[in-house]
Amino acid sequence: MIRLKAERLRRGWTQIDLAYHSRVHPAEISRFETRIARPYPGQARRLAAVLCLEPSQLLENEVPDEVSPK
Repeated sequence: MIRLKAERLRRGWTQIDLAYHSRVHPAEISRFETRIARPYPGQARRLAAVLCLEPSQLLENEVPDEVSPK
């Protein structure tokens, strides 16, 4: 879930920040970002909502240039 990490970093958030805003455990966010696991639909909806994305966009492996972390 490269897009998830890129969006999180673009906002300057840690995994703990994203966990707080999305109500998804930080360990789960780590697992999603390293592709060990995929989020359940409810988790994907909450993560997408706080990142202003569609849940399907979180599953993209490509990261648009304007989103790439610097």
